[in-house]
Amino acid sequence: MADYDVAIVGCGPAGMTAAIYAARANMKVLLLDKLAPGGQIVNTFEIGNYPGMEKVGGADLAISMFEHTQKLGVAFDYATVEEILDEGEEKTLSCKEGQRISCKAVILATGTRPRMLGVPHELDFAGSGISWCAVCDGANYRDRDVLVLGGGNSAVEESLYLAELARHLTVVTLFDLTADPSACDKLRALPNVDVHEFYDIKEFLPGEHFTGLRAVSTKTGEELVVHADGAFEYIGLQPTTEPFGSLGILNDHGYILADREMKTARPGIFAAGDAIEKGLRQIVTAESDGAIAAESAARYVRALTR
Repeated sequence: MADYDVAIVGCGPAGMTAAIYAARANMKVLLLDKLAPGGQIVNTFEIGNYPGMEKVGGADLAISMFEHTQKLGVAFDYATVEEILDEGEEKTLSCKEGQRISCKAVILATGTRPRMLGVPHELDFAGSGISWCAVCDGANYRDRDVLVLGGGNSAVEESLYLAELARHLTVVTLFDLTADPSACDKLRALPNVDVHEFYDIKEFLPGEHFTGLRAVSTKTGEELVVHADGAFEYIGLQPTTEPFGSLGILNDHGYILADREMKTARPGIFAAGDAIEKGLRQIVTAESDGAIAAESAARYVRALTR
């Protein structure tokens, strides 16, 4: 007999919403994550586009979501799922920590992780000069010079936060600023911010400590050297789906293929959130995916017992 009706892998907005909906559908639910609940939003200082809340801290929103799951009796455990065995009407989750968990349905909501540039000396300074989390490490650069790499929504939003702390902030992006126009205008208007668009980063400057980077203009070939005390990278994301490769449900870029009911090609395995192939990756779209996945999983489980 399976340990749970529905096991949800990933405790971000998609996973937690799925847990809430599955629990309300009278499913016995397990929520798993290798890190603290919240996913990417834990590292977001301020969210300004969540309906009903003009501004909300990412960590605060994550805590509220998780508390909601706990009030509904959802079981939670820290675990790193390494493999999912599809045994027909029963699925087995094999975890790095030693757990083997059986369930009738699985919802994959493992999200994404920051992409790296892959340029020389990046790994030398990863975690010590180069960060992917302004909320975590921004305070270390108060009244110092900081770089932000990237021009999308995350880059611009975190730049606005860092500009309040840093003495000077320089944004370097391969294209132009592609974030919400109002946020871009606000960033450009700040007196302690410079923006360099259409620059390809070639390397971080070598040395014992982080000192900056070298980039080249993709339009003129001009070389740019920027000296700074630290850098924050926001150049995109990649799906955290490696454990699911053997299931045959991923596209060529590693994203999970799911239909409008969040079903994958494997009966009883569903997916939701940023890890699936989709057009828009936002908190609200992840939550929508999670709700749909939970309803689909509940219907699947009920059908097994008929």
